[in-house]
Amino acid sequence: MEYNVVHNEEESRFETTVDGLLSVVDYRKRDNLLLVTHTGVPTPLEGRGIASAITKALLDYVRANGLKVRPICPYTKAYVKRHPEYDDIIEN
Repeated sequence: MEYNVVHNEEESRFETTVDGLLSVVDYRKRDNLLLVTHTGVPTPLEGRGIASAITKALLDYVRANGLKVRPICPYTKAYVKRHPEYDDIIEN
């Protein structure tokens, strides 16, 4: 399923609203590094691939902008482990 994921730079997060509920991936930026700190999807929306879609949007943004990412959030750590195509932008 496709979701309209937007980069909310003011709030330092990627987000989407589904069925009136907000799902997010929060980050902190340090120079050319995004530290991914939290992924949140409301319980009624779990299992729809929303966290995956938001995480992919963040990682694609990182790559397109020549940045690196450090996953701190357990979900993001698990996601990049399952998607080795992002290994080149991961900083541990």
